[in-house]
Parts: sequence; structure tokens; C-alpha cells
Amino acid sequence: MNKKTIIQIILIFLIFLISLSFYLKYFSNNSKVLKDTSLEEKIAVDQNNTSTYIDNIDYVSSDSKGNRYQITAEQAEIKIENSNVMFLKNVIAYIFIKDSDTVKITSNFGKYNSKNYDTIFSKNVIVVYPGHKITGEYLDFSFLKNLGIISTNVIYNGDKTNLFADKIEMNLSTKDTKIFMDDASEKVLIEGTK
Repeated sequence: MNKKTIIQIILIFLIFLISLSFYLKYFSNNSKVLKDTSLEEKIAVDQNNTSTYIDNIDYVSSDSKGNRYQITAEQAEIKIENSNVMFLKNVIAYIFIKDSDTVKITSNFGKYNSKNYDTIFSKNVIVVYPGHKITGEYLDFSFLKNLGIISTNVIYNGDKTNLFADKIEMNLSTKDTKIFMDDASEKVLIEGTK
């Protein structure tokens, strides 16, 4: 063999070794890490076999009108006796209503029904949509009815108004809102802002 052919064979062999080591170092390990991560995020069953836990859950649903509802949580607990209901921790939900503004809801806890998409948000509930922010401790939301009822220590902050009430009922598609106190003798407090 001549010298030129030997050098070409050595170069080809060297390129092959470098490519193989590059593949083993960067691609082979990543697939192993991905497999380990997905196994950790799968499902864990508690010791009593009464609940199933799922980490980093994300549900998206839509209706026939083109509205979408997305709910995510750090963890979901599903009771074996009623698998349609999930108890959520650290919840973020988005409501995308066709031809309208997006509504964002956050809370510490939630109860989500995967059959009818009804969701109850509780503790530190915050509802935000352009120009408006509503806080409270409890929000009962029905995706099919586009209706949300927020209660307990309700505070509304708008561009020019702050409002304090016991309950706010809002239709997300029509934007109709009812604001009231549980005790009829009490009045809703409204403050103007600059």
C-alpha cells in the first residue's frame, strides 16, 4: 500500500472513533437520563393503595364553541374509588375563550373533575385578565357553563376601582358579573383609585 492510502484509512478510522465517542458521550447518556426522568415523573401509588399520585400534570380540554381550558399542577392525587376527580397542588389554569381575553387562575389547591372539567380552586386564588385582578379563597369554576363563582375575602382590583365583597359570580363568555354580600344587611365596598 502506498503512503497516501494508509493516511486516508487512518483518518477515516480516526473520524469514526471521534464520532462514536461523541455519540456515546452526548446522545447515549441523554437517552438514559430521559428514561430515568420519565420514570420518576410517572405514577406513584401510596402505601395504602387508596390513591395514585402524578407529578407535573397538564390537562387541556376544549368545547364545541372553540373555547379551551388548560390546567397544570405540580402534583395530582387520584383516589382509587373515584378516578374522575383529581386533587391538585400548586395549580395554574388558563381559560382561552374564543374571541375574548385569556383568563389566568392560580391557587394553592384544586379539585378537577376530568369528566365535566369542573374545577374548584382553593386557598390564595388569583384570577387575572387584562385590566382586572380578583383574589379570594375559593373559586368554583364550570368550563361547560363558562361560569365562575369566587368567594371568601374577595378583592377586585380594576384600572380605576377596588372592590371588597363576599362573592363575585362571573360569566366568562358574556362578561356579566354579579357582586354581592352573603349578609343582605351588609354592603359591597367600592373604592375609586387614581
